[in-house]
Amino acid sequence: MLWLLMKHRTRRTADAAQTRVQVLSVLVNKATSFDSSDAALVTALIQSRRLLSEPSRFAFRLSEPSRAGDRAGGWRVAVPAGVDLAEPYVELSYVDAVRERHRRPLLDCVTARFEDVAPVRQFRWSRGERHFAGWYWAATTGQHVGFESWLERDRLLLMDFDPEVMGIASQPFWLHWHDGERDRRHAPDYFVRRTDGSAAVVDVRADERIEPKDAEAFEVTRLACSQAGWRFERVGVPDAVLLANVRWLSRYRHPRCLNGPVADRLRELFATGGPLMVGADAAGDRLATLPVLFHLLWLQELTAEAMSTELMGPRTVVSLANGGAQ
Repeated sequence: MLWLLMKHRTRRTADAAQTRVQVLSVLVNKATSFDSSDAALVTALIQSRRLLSEPSRFAFRLSEPSRAGDRAGGWRVAVPAGVDLAEPYVELSYVDAVRERHRRPLLDCVTARFEDVAPVRQFRWSRGERHFAGWYWAATTGQHVGFESWLERDRLLLMDFDPEVMGIASQPFWLHWHDGERDRRHAPDYFVRRTDGSAAVVDVRADERIEPKDAEAFEVTRLACSQAGWRFERVGVPDAVLLANVRWLSRYRHPRCLNGPVADRLRELFATGGPLMVGADAAGDRLATLPVLFHLLWLQELTAEAMSTELMGPRTVVSLANGGAQ
């Protein structure tokens, strides 16, 4: 019985391989009728022609179900082994906004809105682990964004404070590639969309905790981002003073802290700059004005001097951003 099962499986594998070769043959034969500038398609056709004309020089990996633990699901794309590519062949797997799973070549995903996707893996925490995972409510998007460590949370806080950021997604996709020996994958920590429409992929890791396998994953991510036209950032521990100030302001990031009449009065008082507490008292009861003042500082409509070098206090000089320009 075991022999029959093995024979049946071998026959199915051979049939699948023959079908794939037939499909590739059709693509190659019809290549002259295509009028396309898609670099990925042209590359695939060239590699297909080389595979069909010189089959003995290539070991072809058949598609097969994703290995255990690959939550993205789907099938591995068959890629000719031994092809001399200048950069790693990379695929992305992700979960879209309606919770459907996809796996596609990198160049097919360049225009995808990864700032809206769901995380590709869950955020878990167990007793005894060094990292603490959780969810942070981002004022930028009005949604919760996940983090897997305090360091990731701190960096997420700074991204939320950045006025040039308009979208943030955590664990946006898996990057899949082959390192010459085995299949590898890496999930960057964040995908960031900026107000000018550009995108950045961010990995968070302290300098002293980068191991060789991490450095390789970051380099592949950098190369993939270069191909896709995205910016890649590997960030570590942020400046302690700046983080402390932004963390304090983040307590007042919710729109409920904004009171229109009080905000107008504060803008008027700080038009020429002045000490933080003096302006708060001049605007009314400090219990009512300070939350609004801190919210305007979070929005960066008001700015505090020396945010990255001095902790904010009653004497911190506050002024309108951009010299009073609205």
